[in-house]
Amino acid sequence: MTVITQIKEEIEYPSSDGEPMAESDITRDYMTYGVEALKLYFQGRSDVYVSANSFIYYEEGNNQAVVAPDVYVVFGVAKRQRDNYKVWQENGITPQFVLEITSETTQDKDQEIKPDIYKKLGVIEYFQYDPSGDYLNPILQGVRLVNNQYEPIEVNNISFDTLWVYSEVLGLELHVISGEMRFRNPQTGEFLKTHREEQEGRLIAESAFQESEQARLAEQQARLAEQQARLAAESALRSVVAQMLNSGMTLVQVGEMMNLPISEVQRLIGEKEERAYPSSDGKPFAENE
Repeated sequence: MTVITQIKEEIEYPSSDGEPMAESDITRDYMTYGVEALKLYFQGRSDVYVSANSFIYYEEGNNQAVVAPDVYVVFGVAKRQRDNYKVWQENGITPQFVLEITSETTQDKDQEIKPDIYKKLGVIEYFQYDPSGDYLNPILQGVRLVNNQYEPIEVNNISFDTLWVYSEVLGLELHVISGEMRFRNPQTGEFLKTHREEQEGRLIAESAFQESEQARLAEQQARLAEQQARLAAESALRSVVAQMLNSGMTLVQVGEMMNLPISEVQRLIGEKEERAYPSSDGKPFAENE
């Protein structure tokens, strides 16, 4: 009996196309911001996977069925490191949010080819952002999947380079302010930051707190020094008053000489000492007739 052994060649799904990445500085920066800010925002959830510019293979056995979004978010899968994303290994779950940073070299693919792929994959929201402002108008725009068709998402225009769009999938707003894109949490009103920006913010806050504490301590020390100086001056004054009274002067005479009211002289010498000193010399006043 002849045994025919069929060896099925394993199909490879590369994590790279072998070509060096050729991204502009601004595209790379926005991809970095997008993936880091969203990872930080969803850090408390173990079922959210955020990635950037990695291959998504969507047909098992066909390594040509691949797409690499600039930034994408998948809900309902484990948050773990992946070389690439194979849909059939993730229970068929595909990204629900995609953001492409459009440029001269990617605009045709972003606007004509990728929308069909993303619609086929069931990507609920697909956003495009044109940092240069040369290829998209408005420069930030998105579509949402409704009945298997993409419909435009309302853009809140303020000016050409200042606008915002709401993502139902993320529960976040995508803002462009003077041409710069940032995610904003509508619940807190805060813009999402990267780990570096968060750390810089903490350092600035800590520095401001330290400066405030130093100023508070300096003010406290100044008040203490002022109080000590006042007590020292009063002690010196009390000593002078006591010497004058011990020399035989009355409270009235000391007050007149020191230009102090009798009550202040009495306060300086204290109640017990006051009894030891006469208030006057006992002589009647010599009034003019």
